[in-house]
Amino acid sequence: MAKEELEKIDLSKCKMPNHIAIILDGNGTWAKGKGKPRTFGHKKGADNLIKIARYCKDIGLPYLTVFAFSTENWNRPKEEVDYLMRLLEIFLKSQKKFIKKDNVQLKIIGTRDNLTERQKQIIKEVEEEGSKCTGIHVNIAFNYGSYEELTHSVKEIAQDVLDGKVNVNDITPDMINSHLYTKDQPPVDLLIRTSGQERISNFMLWQISYAELYFPKTLWPDFSTHDLDLAILEYTKRDRRFGGIKC
Repeated sequence: MAKEELEKIDLSKCKMPNHIAIILDGNGTWAKGKGKPRTFGHKKGADNLIKIARYCKDIGLPYLTVFAFSTENWNRPKEEVDYLMRLLEIFLKSQKKFIKKDNVQLKIIGTRDNLTERQKQIIKEVEEEGSKCTGIHVNIAFNYGSYEELTHSVKEIAQDVLDGKVNVNDITPDMINSHLYTKDQPPVDLLIRTSGQERISNFMLWQISYAELYFPKTLWPDFSTHDLDLAILEYTKRDRRFGGIKC
């Protein structure tokens, strides 16, 4: 679809998803294509996240979750990992003053293991600022892996069983969900992975169980508000059956 046609899309007439999740893929490839180091791509990707998050707020999306750094990403070259850690700090510090202005309920989901005390403190400060807001919920999945999240949930429930707070026969999907990092949030309706890669990569396996999947070839730094419009438009065309059949 041409850009001019996309500009005519009236999302107010579309059935909007409640929760969109995006795997921010393609930063390194984008940078390599421009003869730049991978870190340059990550910086551009962070800048694009701000733009897309604000657009989601403007169109009335209630929940947005983005995958920024996985528990497996620690296996990348040390120079790149160190840069991503610094970028997290810079990004959160720079956005702290805008959280209240944009009325963003910002949350960092993932394990705090391997993070420094300074990083933990910065996360705590921005989350406290975001907790005062009432607008769009933005989750940044950093040091996140779905296996780790589910393991964390199971351990907490197991401890409640050992402590006599929960009977093992009373464990339900709702109980498991209430121990996830996204507790009290709706499941993902639309999962987008940029760069054309068609993988889930251990991201929100529980929350995306019935999500619609969308894999545009656009690299994340180039992913525009028009691209998001197109993804939402495609979502509205899907027949969501949730395991049932259409009568």
